[in-house]
Amino acid sequence: MDIKSATFVKGAVGTDDVFDDGHPHIALIGRSNVGKSSVINALTGQKGLAKTSSYPGRTQQINIFLVNRACYFIDLPGYGYAKGSRAIKERLQELITWYLFRSPYRQKKVVLIIDALLGWKESDREILEALEAHEKKVIIVANKIDKLKRSQYSAQLAAIREGAGRHAVFPFSATKKIGVQAVIDAVLAR
Repeated sequence: MDIKSATFVKGAVGTDDVFDDGHPHIALIGRSNVGKSSVINALTGQKGLAKTSSYPGRTQQINIFLVNRACYFIDLPGYGYAKGSRAIKERLQELITWYLFRSPYRQKKVVLIIDALLGWKESDREILEALEAHEKKVIIVANKIDKLKRSQYSAQLAAIREGAGRHAVFPFSATKKIGVQAVIDAVLAR
C-alpha cells in the first residue's frame, strides 16, 4: 500500500469533532527530538508537511494529518525533555496521557519512535509499558539508524529489539529513506 495524499487538518488540545468522524487513528509518539515529524514527512513523501525543529518540545498540541483520505496520523507532543516551564511540560504530558489512555478515542496502531543511536531510555520503557497495559497495538520505529556506525549497527538494533519484546521493530532513517515502505505497510495494514 502507498500513501498517495496527506494533508494537515488541524492541531487539537483536547476533545474535538475531527476525532469522531470515523477515520482510524495512527498515533506517533516518542521522546522530544526523536524525529516524529521527520518520520511523518518521510512516510507521506512531503518534506514540509509536519513542521520539524531542533528545538525540543516544539510540538505542543495534537497535530492531525489526513492520509489517503482514509486515516489520521496523529502527531503527539514528545515526552521527556522539552524546553519550557515545568507547567508546559506537565501540560504536554497530560495531553499525551489523556489522548492515549483516557479519551474515548481509539488508535488503530501506536507507532513508538525510538532514537536508534540512544536506544531505550527509561521514559521509552514507561510509555511502552503503559501502551501494553492498555492493550494498544504497538510498532517500534528505530529512527536515525543512518547515524549508527557500522560497528554499532547490529548490537544496537539487537538491544532495541530485545527491549521491544513482542513488538515489531523497523530500522528507519527519515533522511536516507530507509525503512519507509516497511513502516507504511505496517501502519496501514489491517
